[in-house]
Amino acid sequence: MPREEPLLAPRPSSDHSSVRNAEEEDALLTGERSHRDQQRSKWTFWKDVGLFSWALIATIAVIVLSVVYQHEASKSHESKSTWGPGGKPTGKRNLIFMVSDGMGPTSLTMTRNYRQHTEGLPLDQTLVLDQHIVGTSRTRSSSSLVTDSAAGATAFSCAHKSYNGAISVLPDHSPCGTVLEAAALAGYKTGLVVTTRITDATPACFASHVNLRQYEDRIAEQEIGEHPLGRIVDLMFGGGRCHFLPNSTDGSCRDDDRDLVAIAGQKGFHYLNDRKAFDALNGGSEAKLPLLGLFAEKDIPYEIDRRSQDAVYPSLEEMARTALKTLSQATADSEQGFFLMIEGSRIDHAGHGNDPAAQVHEVLAYDRAFAAVLEFLEQDSTPGVVVSTSDHETGGLAAARQLHDDYPEYKWLPSVLANASHSSEFAGAALRAFLAKSPDAKAQRKFANELLEKSLGITDATKEEIDHLLDPKLPYRQDYVFADMISRRAQIGWSTHGHSSVDVNIYASSTKDAWRLVGNNENTDVGAFLADYLELDIEAVTKRLQSPQDWTWKPADTTNWLGSPLGSDIRTEGLDTYHGDFKKRSSPQKREECGCGCGSQH
Repeated sequence: MPREEPLLAPRPSSDHSSVRNAEEEDALLTGERSHRDQQRSKWTFWKDVGLFSWALIATIAVIVLSVVYQHEASKSHESKSTWGPGGKPTGKRNLIFMVSDGMGPTSLTMTRNYRQHTEGLPLDQTLVLDQHIVGTSRTRSSSSLVTDSAAGATAFSCAHKSYNGAISVLPDHSPCGTVLEAAALAGYKTGLVVTTRITDATPACFASHVNLRQYEDRIAEQEIGEHPLGRIVDLMFGGGRCHFLPNSTDGSCRDDDRDLVAIAGQKGFHYLNDRKAFDALNGGSEAKLPLLGLFAEKDIPYEIDRRSQDAVYPSLEEMARTALKTLSQATADSEQGFFLMIEGSRIDHAGHGNDPAAQVHEVLAYDRAFAAVLEFLEQDSTPGVVVSTSDHETGGLAAARQLHDDYPEYKWLPSVLANASHSSEFAGAALRAFLAKSPDAKAQRKFANELLEKSLGITDATKEEIDHLLDPKLPYRQDYVFADMISRRAQIGWSTHGHSSVDVNIYASSTKDAWRLVGNNENTDVGAFLADYLELDIEAVTKRLQSPQDWTWKPADTTNWLGSPLGSDIRTEGLDTYHGDFKKRSSPQKREECGCGCGSQH
């Protein structure tokens, strides 16, 4: 076996190498190229030609592959923007759109953990919603990264972005057609089911148009048919009776003396205002359209409180089932189906109040309503789909909370929420009522301690906490103090009493039918899906709304029917910027008065 030489070992000389070295030396001295250089030059030339040719071919190949890839990606995007594996639906169909107002991803985590704990379920026993998640939705409005319900619902109803506070009105203050209006004009039956006021932002965005969500009296008028397109809602279940009663009667919150209940009756509405009348519908089999059911003066109580008042208020699930049966029965012999919007409205209110006990029960009630809709779709002979999402998240909820300066504990305690029998709203109202009639300080402290134990399951309230509850100069409602007490004990955190900008989940009965909503979407994509699923032209409705000569009903002033014009100080497009107001809102005195996590509306 030949011996291997070291890499840098001297090589033996030869006659050929001597000649070669001499030629190279002559070339260096004379500047003339040697014979070997000429050979090398030829080789270098052809080598360069080869490299250039290879680079050219490779570049062309990359360009071709890039074009092919972009084409295929475009085809893939187009398939998602149409209908994907299920194909576009044809023939008669039903669409149920559900809104879990204020419910973010953490709301599901908290509620799932709570249910597993309270019912002794294994880890794989999830909520019904968990089994139907298909994507997420981005929530910003035209005027803020943090939307409100009005702008969020306008994105769903009109498939357009608008400013916070807008009820199906675009940033230029012109009305935009909604999916419910387009459905009604196309022959579909329509319905709204909510647990808040029927005039609140989300239901309002499907059946009315005003510059600001605060115009609830005007929203009520449009919902019963004083609307440019005439009556476009066939069924309404929820609260908000006070906006339909004249201000001369008890229980009214209208600014005028118009009796909208009477006017609705003249327009053919069958009116319900209590549980007995609701039960008489026999689950919808005895219902007749149009139907107006207003079961509370304002909002229907939180589910955690409603369950002890079941004889007074129907649940979200019951209202949903009755609405589905009613609309299905009404369209049995029709070529068109129905569009129904169902909102779990008070998930949002629990978030605003930072009340975790109220929120878990609201989410559970919504989950039961979603399951009821799935059951209906499985049993009904007409094809249909349910799509569910949130307009935004409320509260900046976190399923963990650091209570002390030292290293945080990695836990939250659902057992604390399980001890609560009522909401902080219920406890706050009870405490205020007692304080109003009993000035005795000792009696007040006794009542506060008993209320904490009976309503929230709190038996270890400190003297400082009771003092805070009973402070006559408390700058906010006692509800927030109650909510903070239970949140701290459960180690549930909140970052705000308002909304947050977190993406929210999208759920559907089937990815086959809701293929376009798979993945991350803009909230306007949800609105576009709703219209396309029913093959509706909402832009044509927009043109009609913006052409008074085409209106079925005409107000006295067609130029001001949306409400008073917004002032120049109201921003409808573009994001706000920092104004250097940190010191104004965070003085040492204010921080000392409030403290961390006090529950104040900052």
